[in-house]
Amino acid sequence: MSAPSGTDPEHRAIIVIGAGVAGIGLAVKLREAGFDDFVLLERASRLGGTWQANTYPGCACDVPSHLYSYSFAPNPNWSRTYGTQPEILAYLRSVAERHDVVRHMRFDTPLIRARWDEDALRWRVETERGEFSADVLISAVGPFSEAKIPGFPGLSDFEGAQFHSLHWDHEHDLTGERVAVIGTGASAVQFIPEIQPIAQRLTVFQRSAPWIVSRMDRRTLGVERALLRRMPLLGKAMRGAYFAGIESFGLVGFVDRRFRHPFQALSRWQLHRQVRDPELREKLTPDYMIGCKRAIFSDAYYPALAQDNVDVVTERIAEIRPRSIVTGTGAEYPVDTIVWGTGFGALPQLYERIVGKDGRSIAEAYLDRPGSYLGAAAAGFPNMFCTLGPFGAAGNQSAIYMIEAQIGYIVDALKTMRDKGIRRVEVRPGVQRSFLDEMEERSRETVWLKGGCDSYYTTADGRNAGLYPDWSFQYRRRVAEFDVASYEASVR
Repeated sequence: MSAPSGTDPEHRAIIVIGAGVAGIGLAVKLREAGFDDFVLLERASRLGGTWQANTYPGCACDVPSHLYSYSFAPNPNWSRTYGTQPEILAYLRSVAERHDVVRHMRFDTPLIRARWDEDALRWRVETERGEFSADVLISAVGPFSEAKIPGFPGLSDFEGAQFHSLHWDHEHDLTGERVAVIGTGASAVQFIPEIQPIAQRLTVFQRSAPWIVSRMDRRTLGVERALLRRMPLLGKAMRGAYFAGIESFGLVGFVDRRFRHPFQALSRWQLHRQVRDPELREKLTPDYMIGCKRAIFSDAYYPALAQDNVDVVTERIAEIRPRSIVTGTGAEYPVDTIVWGTGFGALPQLYERIVGKDGRSIAEAYLDRPGSYLGAAAAGFPNMFCTLGPFGAAGNQSAIYMIEAQIGYIVDALKTMRDKGIRRVEVRPGVQRSFLDEMEERSRETVWLKGGCDSYYTTADGRNAGLYPDWSFQYRRRVAEFDVASYEASVR
């Protein structure tokens, strides 16, 4: 859809792509900094990002609620230690409404293409609902926004129902069906215990066993919530305690792999306690170091797999037939419905649609080496910032903590541009190369690269795909203010 003939595209000082956790937080902080001429373009029909898209049974956060929330908007009323999808979505909606940023959002507005116009010093943004231009473009799209389904032979011939966890079919009743779950990542670990009791037969196809750590989730007491409402400092203390606990996973990730032993011992103890069958226990024992792939918090996953109506299959899938799945050993498993728990694409499709000054998209620029500066900017893309870009995500901390750090950096950059009359900023290529070289050097001995597994943490050639290989609090200090000297800045 293009702008009507004879009319100019709608111009905004700032365009933000996405109205999820990052987009909402950005909108709040932009308003606080005195920016009002901005719009959030959201492809969905409502705000929330991943928390409005993922509605599969059991969907919840794997970070404690008091940490998985904005520091500027504490919520004393979480009903559980770990927030469920409906409660997190309601929280995000309340923050957006309370800070009056919903009026800046344009829903049902998927991005078609964004292109930097060097002559006009503007971004040209084409969407399915019209054209825009902007002085600054900000990507607030999360890394897990596109479902990934492997191309197994025969998949197109399957005659039963199938859907990915990201696009759960709530109209389809799994009761009494023979259900195949392909994949055992974080989403599958949450929905498998929910569908196991209603399936006639549940066959779980596991490529590699995940490390499972006790979740210790519980309902919060009314007296706890009342105390948190009356004593905000108590909430800050709880947030700090959860922060320290999760930050400690960095000891395994990038300090020294020998720190893995106590974490692995806790996980193995849980496996031995919850799975009595030695054969099943062997299948569920990971053959790589904890932290090499994302460790998952659950107390319900192992008990669900130990039920009589569940099979765990570790042989590779060779073929999908109209009503069954066949493994490499020739074993055939009858299937009525396939539920894909195979995770997400490494890069959002959005990156194929954003084109910088040299005519290359972000996805093309990342082909050789995923790159950014501080996970917030990229050489070749003037007047553009992003959240959770390469090396702006932490493997040992709440995503919201990292997002808030990047929001502070981006807003400070915009204030600097406004106060100094800067019309164009672009991170210096040499600065970005030095940053990436530092990240690569610091990653060499991390568990992500040396832990004995392949995961979305790594590239095809075995490099760190974008996790920040240091403490998250160190990262926050690093982005505490916009370092304009690292950028080519022009007032022309």
